[in-house]
Order: sequence, then C-alpha cells, then structure tokens
Amino acid sequence: MKVLVGVKRVIDYNVQVRVRPDNTDVDLTHTKMAMNPFCEIAVEEAIRLKEKGIATEIVAVSVGPKGAQEQLRTAMALGVDRALHIESEERVDSLDVARVMEKIVEEEQPGLVILGKQAIDSDNNQTGQMLAALTGMGQGTFASELAVDDEHVTVTREVDGGHQTLSLRLPAVVTTDLRLNEPRHARLPDIMKAKKKPIDTRSLESLGVEIDRHLTLERVETPAERNGGVKVGSVSELVEKLKHEAKVL
Repeated sequence: MKVLVGVKRVIDYNVQVRVRPDNTDVDLTHTKMAMNPFCEIAVEEAIRLKEKGIATEIVAVSVGPKGAQEQLRTAMALGVDRALHIESEERVDSLDVARVMEKIVEEEQPGLVILGKQAIDSDNNQTGQMLAALTGMGQGTFASELAVDDEHVTVTREVDGGHQTLSLRLPAVVTTDLRLNEPRHARLPDIMKAKKKPIDTRSLESLGVEIDRHLTLERVETPAERNGGVKVGSVSELVEKLKHEAKVL
C-alpha cells in the first residue's frame, strides 16, 4: 500500500515570531523554519506503517516556496521514499493545497493519505477535510490511534465526551492529532544521504491548478502586552484595588 503524507514549511515553534514594521505580514528574514509539528506526526505514522509491513512506499508532498525542499529532505532522512515539491512563491490557502493534493492523489493512487490536522501558522484545520470532499474518500480527523488492515483503516479520535472509533474503507484521508505518536529524530548519516536524493519539483501550472484568492491578508499585529499580576496581603486590599485601580466594582 502506498501512503501519501503532507509536509508544510512553517516557522519553528521555538522561535519568537516577528511582525513586519508595516504590519503587512510576519517577518521571515533570517527566521528558522521547520516542518509543521502535526506533519511530523503524519510522517512518523507513515514510517511506522512501513516498518510493520503495511505500507510499501511513502511519498511526501509539500506545496510552497523553494525553501520547502529542506523539510522534504528532512522527511526523506526520517524514512520517506520519495518527495514531490509543488513550488509556489505565492501564498496558498487550504483549498488551494487541497486541490493540489487532489491532483497528486489522482496520479499516485495512494491507499492512505495522512495529513497533520492543522498547521501552527495559519491554524485553519481545513485541508484534510477539503481533500476528502474533493476526492470522495472517507475521512478520519484528529486521529489519536490508527490501525490498518487490507481494506479498512480504524481511527480512534478524541471528542468532547471521550473517544470515538471510526472504520473507514480504503482509500481514506486521516489527519493526525498530538497523541498519535512521538516523532523520531533523523540520524546524521540519513540526513547526509537525504541531501543527495532527488526531489520531483513541479509548478502549479503543470498540475492545472490556479490559485484562487479566497482570503485576503489585511493586517498582522503582535498581541497586546499584558501587565504582570500583583499579590495582595488581605481581602480588604484586594477589594480596594478592584474598586479604585481596576474599577470593576
């Protein structure tokens, strides 16, 4: 069974995000980039399926700028067999990515598509659901457990009331939650080998996909700074501050 996984390039979650002085976007100058953490979980799950003998080939796909090849090479260092880079220097939204993935699904005919449930930059949580709708495949979102047999994938997902278990006929789309697995780290020899592996790079035009602006980014601002709290010595002092300083009483 072939497994298709999505990989997105995002700002490293350890980095303090900066906003451009004109508030038009986030400043990416000299900013460390990394694979989206939920995509790391998707890649790890695909590799585990291959280690179990369930998956025969893993193909990683990324839609984004030229720099996204760095994250694809990371995926190959971890154990992905092939990488497809759909290059676009323009901003792409969830529906654009889903349409690209639809074309790749038609070409590759995977038995299972695994995507991170959301990206930590846009935080939309939409691409997996949109891809399932476009391809007509069943979907299991927020997967915390995954089991695959010859014809079905069983997905356990966390819901407000506990856990829900779904059985989906393959091919299917699954999106990963944090508790699904703990991603491994790539070994240095594998990282060096991945640098020499070819990446199939294509344009959006070659797939017949045109970017359709559904969203317009108007302004980006840093969150307002919050004042630190203070300790009070008594209830009467607390009431006094609420009355005269906070003015909420």
